[in-house]
Amino acid sequence: MDDTTATPSRPVSRETDDLAFLGLAAAAAAIRKGDVTSENYATALLRRARALADLHAFITIDEASVLAAAREADKARAAGSAAALLGVPLGVKDSYLTKGLPTSLGLEELAHFVPHEDADAVRAIKDAGALVFGKNNLVEMSYGLTGHNARYGQVKNPHARDRMSGGSSSGSAASVAANIVPASLGGDTVGSIRVPASLCGVVGFKPTTGRWPRNGVAPISHTLDTTGLFARNVEDCALVDQVVIGEQAAELPDGGYGLKGVRLAFAPRQFLHLVDSEVEARFREVIRRLQDAGAEVLEVNLGDDFNALIQTATWGIFAHETMGAISEFLRRHEIPTTFEAIYEGLKPQLRQAWGHIVLPGGAGAISAEAYQTALNVSRPEIKRRLNEAFLTEGAQAILQPTTPCTAPFIEEQATVHIAGQEVSYLALANHTVSASSVGLPGISLPVGLSRAGLPIGLELDGPLGSDRALLDLARRLEGVLSA
Repeated sequence: MDDTTATPSRPVSRETDDLAFLGLAAAAAAIRKGDVTSENYATALLRRARALADLHAFITIDEASVLAAAREADKARAAGSAAALLGVPLGVKDSYLTKGLPTSLGLEELAHFVPHEDADAVRAIKDAGALVFGKNNLVEMSYGLTGHNARYGQVKNPHARDRMSGGSSSGSAASVAANIVPASLGGDTVGSIRVPASLCGVVGFKPTTGRWPRNGVAPISHTLDTTGLFARNVEDCALVDQVVIGEQAAELPDGGYGLKGVRLAFAPRQFLHLVDSEVEARFREVIRRLQDAGAEVLEVNLGDDFNALIQTATWGIFAHETMGAISEFLRRHEIPTTFEAIYEGLKPQLRQAWGHIVLPGGAGAISAEAYQTALNVSRPEIKRRLNEAFLTEGAQAILQPTTPCTAPFIEEQATVHIAGQEVSYLALANHTVSASSVGLPGISLPVGLSRAGLPIGLELDGPLGSDRALLDLARRLEGVLSA
């Protein structure tokens, strides 16, 4: 095994590593056409991974296996294969089971655990010809938003090494942003795809909860967990979405048709109350550009208690389901550890948090009655209010800044500074938790850089089950905003 986090970094040459800058669909097309071999492409990515090892984006890369799989893909192509992802290496968050490749869940005690099966989503991309490039670093048990892992290192932001990547799918976001891989599978429970996508400046797609298979992925909450993707553009997200759910490939619009007839909504009283001034300014500039391109953008009010409602309900469900979800996952997949052993081995801050909100006797744990209220009262009310924007107002998506600030400094782990206030790091998910609370599809698009050169993200949330329409819309917005 080649643990890239232990490899010294060296300068990366753009000239020698041009292949590493191909997007997913572009790389797949080039391999199918014979313009480039999978082996040469994989070699370029492996070289870049070694050079950028200081990012701590990967826990495990088996270089020999990657190259062997690439050679097999080249043979398949020569034999006539035209699989959608043939020969393209993808990153995989290390919460996904991968047959024959270690799956640590971010824990030291599982550093050498090698599953005998693939997670369903991993099997789907392999069946489409993709290669597993390596296992991305993550926050232990996917429980955190900063990208810190006590055993495998803090994932650094490719735009600034002193800034955090976001989490929990930290390495997945960083590896795509750094052009080590064209795309990576991640997981999102309250924002673990969209938060790091925003902070690292890539596209992060969270499908409707349940659209993508979750079998074989370490869980937190069966109500909220969603598997998804990081990529460099919306087209690549759409391609993998089609592969994972088994849909017939269909081209997205090229983004060049403007936005006439598009109706969008935003809720300033709910999503702009605690936002850095530069992020808000960019968000409002984006709205103006969308309007100039023909979109109708209307303000909606989701209610003065909306934020409190989603925060209380969603975090309560999140923590209440964790112990049971993890215990069942370990048992079903014969993983050689227990929930109790995992708890005892957590880093001190996380063990304290679990003791407070996850363990049934914790001081912050919600009761069974409060949990049922969150499921059966709060969630339907949240859904009703969001549906007013979608159904009554006719909005195709609700917009907000994905994160209320750009990437905080790495040393800001427990608290971060937003709009001049020192607040809990959980505030990084203040906007993403809305879609998570009721399972809506959401996508974060990069919309430029701050004065300090840090990415700013725009989130679009669509109605339940509107994933294809949301991807189509996001591609159109991408075209307008990149013009």
